[in-house]
Amino acid sequence: MKDQLQKFIFSAAPVRGEIVSLRNTWQEVLTRRDYPAPVRTILGEMMAACALLSANLKFNGTLIMQIFGDGPVKMLVVQCGSDLSMRATAKFSGDVAATIGDDTTLIELLNAGGHGRCVITLDPHDKMPGQQPYQGIVPLSGLDGPLKSMAEVLEHYMHHSEQLDTRLWLAANTERAVGMLLQKLPGDGGIVPHPGELDTDTWERVCTLGGTLSREELLKEEPETVFRRLFWQENVQHFEPATARFECSCSRERVGAMLKMLGREEVDSVLEERGHVEIHCEFCNQRYEFDPVDVAQLFLASGLSEGLTPAPGQRH
Repeated sequence: MKDQLQKFIFSAAPVRGEIVSLRNTWQEVLTRRDYPAPVRTILGEMMAACALLSANLKFNGTLIMQIFGDGPVKMLVVQCGSDLSMRATAKFSGDVAATIGDDTTLIELLNAGGHGRCVITLDPHDKMPGQQPYQGIVPLSGLDGPLKSMAEVLEHYMHHSEQLDTRLWLAANTERAVGMLLQKLPGDGGIVPHPGELDTDTWERVCTLGGTLSREELLKEEPETVFRRLFWQENVQHFEPATARFECSCSRERVGAMLKMLGREEVDSVLEERGHVEIHCEFCNQRYEFDPVDVAQLFLASGLSEGLTPAPGQRH
């Protein structure tokens, strides 16, 4: 079964939905890093949620979801392009990993002191000059106290940053990362039914149906089965499924450009201390090594290009 995201819309009401199942994409993340079970679960749920939110991007670009924690886990990051290319990582020290038990909660991992926050960045590839990415930030706490799950965190984010009523069901294990989203669209959502056909109760009804979905069922069944069990009585329009995949954008050229931004003096100090410069990609676990010759060539090429001046124009 391919990693797919299925979008659908309820025909008689301004309500849309999506179901996503990530197997190979999620496995690509897990084969590169070893995460404690609670961290793995949260990161997998973030991947499913990021795919669901990215599916409605109106531009060619990237959605970046970050959780900054004040507990044992300092940061979790998921990136998803408008083409559903994805990568993910979590940052914590090896010493901390030993203290994380299988029953450690999201609050204990990320919001122990009440200062955890969720940041979502929308970054178009073809930005206008001077245009900055859009960024929304919400705390990992609501009016009733700390939020207990990734679904609650992102529902809180969508309500406060996007003013959209959204429900999410997320789950992850060692095999799959899966999720379902229901969202109430503003106004009529572009739906123009025949007079008398607009069903104002659809939102409450489909959310109630979604609430019957257990984590175990979401992980066990394929999306088509989940959808049929929940919404078999609803009039729903389906869209062409989209395929997700793992893809890391790191490369030796990008790492070289980053080293040039650091400057020759900074890079030379690392060479003097260690004999080489080694950069490790947190997302795909790829290591890039630059020895003194590599560094010299890197900055020589940069210096040559900077030192070139255009030839004076010839007079006729």
